[in-house]
Amino acid sequence: MEITASHFFHAFTVPKLRAQLHRSPVAPSSSSLRAGSNGRRSSSCCQLPTTSCSKPLTVKCTLSDETTLSSPPKVAAKDPTLALKTKAMDVAPDLRGTSIFLLGMKSSIKTQLAKLLAELLRYYYFDSDGLVEEAAGGEASAKLFQETDEQGFRESETEVLKQLSSMGRLVVCAGDGAVQSSTNLGLLRHGITIWIDVPLDIIAGEATKSDAESGKSHAEKLELTQLAAMYEKLRGGYATADVTISLQRIVSLAGYDDFDAVTAEDMAMEVLKEIEKLTRVKKMMEKAGRPF
Repeated sequence: MEITASHFFHAFTVPKLRAQLHRSPVAPSSSSLRAGSNGRRSSSCCQLPTTSCSKPLTVKCTLSDETTLSSPPKVAAKDPTLALKTKAMDVAPDLRGTSIFLLGMKSSIKTQLAKLLAELLRYYYFDSDGLVEEAAGGEASAKLFQETDEQGFRESETEVLKQLSSMGRLVVCAGDGAVQSSTNLGLLRHGITIWIDVPLDIIAGEATKSDAESGKSHAEKLELTQLAAMYEKLRGGYATADVTISLQRIVSLAGYDDFDAVTAEDMAMEVLKEIEKLTRVKKMMEKAGRPF
């Protein structure tokens, strides 16, 4: 069957997207951002976020023969996960369900961060490229569709973004197509856009590792020069984001020796702080606009 933009229009109705919100939940890893397969995109393009903070903390205390309570469990003096959950709880009310779109070149860092944010904010996670691939019948079919009908493929990307932007409480990993047209950039304005700026050598390293695992030859690997050319093409679109989160800057601020030391929690905290700034400014503008 020939795949057309019309096919995608019917495949991605709002009811279909909402039905996907009830799929099995998955909890993202909180380990290093470059920790192997944890950063890979799940085969399911929507995950219902869950968070351990939704469960009340219960501590059982029993009376000894001397009727004195046993010592409570020790709690670490500094718990970055607790601080992150607290920040998310502070930010969420002012966010008012506004969706978050993560821009930037495809990487495990971006994917893992999106899943963690969805978990913290009790949002739903989507990958726009994954939705296009699912409607096309898989990654191979989507690639063929793009090669044979470039315009139709771009229209399908726009339709996916149109449906996603009409919904709330989403964290979306937006594909490169999201920043390649003024129409798509306009749709992204329905939410908060965040550019996850990752050094190209890290992205190239992930691509090389992925190709090696899939058995591709060296000739088929995406070279750093190609990535650089793609980055230059898309950088203008990325720069329209409301916020830029630079991996290089986080390493510098935290005093880390290398990028491997950066965790998903580090990235998520920076994102939440920036969102907090945006919502604070919005509240000030709304207050200033009210009549006396």
